[in-house]
Amino acid sequence: MKKNNVYILEDRGLLYVSGYDVKEFLQNIITNDIDAVSENNSCFAGLLSPQGKYLYDFIVVKHKSGYFLDCEKKIIDELYKQLTIYKLRSKVDILNLSNEFVVAALHKDKFLELGNSKDQNGYTTKFREDTILLDPRHNELGARLIINLEKLYLSLKKLNLQSSNVEEYYDLSHSLGVPQIDTKKLQNKLFGIECNFEELRGIDFKKGCYVGQENTARIKHKNKLSKRILPLTLLEGNIDNEILKVNNTEIGKVLINNSKPFALIKIKEKEFEFDKELNCENAKVLFKKPQWLSII
Repeated sequence: MKKNNVYILEDRGLLYVSGYDVKEFLQNIITNDIDAVSENNSCFAGLLSPQGKYLYDFIVVKHKSGYFLDCEKKIIDELYKQLTIYKLRSKVDILNLSNEFVVAALHKDKFLELGNSKDQNGYTTKFREDTILLDPRHNELGARLIINLEKLYLSLKKLNLQSSNVEEYYDLSHSLGVPQIDTKKLQNKLFGIECNFEELRGIDFKKGCYVGQENTARIKHKNKLSKRILPLTLLEGNIDNEILKVNNTEIGKVLINNSKPFALIKIKEKEFEFDKELNCENAKVLFKKPQWLSII
């Protein structure tokens, strides 16, 4: 990312969740602590199955009397339905505002030029009355501006930003080990904690119960985390076959197979190594260890 570039994330959608019971409603179902979300702090969170399997992830941002859920647009209708199922008799309203608001990504240094900003993951402030925040997952992902579509280009002009190819942003996200495209392919294929939610600040292990909390806590506290979702670099061949084998030993499965692939890898398998070319059955691949990932 360059300082004066901006990336219009048209593939992101926004749900707005509000109402008298909204705080309790979200606290009971998402992986992170809604009490930590305020006008000055946003968070990354997930919604898991009762078994602790990954379903959806999103960024939670305070907006007026409710919260924006910034998520991949491809899954927004599913997420809306899932939240409606959990709603029951709660006094909660859920609106899809994707046609009114847009998310734009910009460089961290541009964000820090704002007089009311801080170099703190999730730090949230305003620019011309619109929400802007430093990405809560990883600071190299820069900042996110959530803005009404009608005001977007005037604000970008005032920030002296130039619209750039969004592929640059997603290439960066892939290199950092943060999947954001085709996340539907992860659903029910792995546990939320295997999505690196802890390292990406997406789980609060001190909050009360939430959907999938029991298995998530068990994996964490009994040191049973043996698989991780990792960015895959294809050096040669193809990965159409989702099973990855090295020396006839299965090391993992390709879950997201697009131009920015991710695989669920058995990180404790002796045949697996970071930063080494691995000869699989139909491909030569490489896994670079994300700098934030601590693995013994």
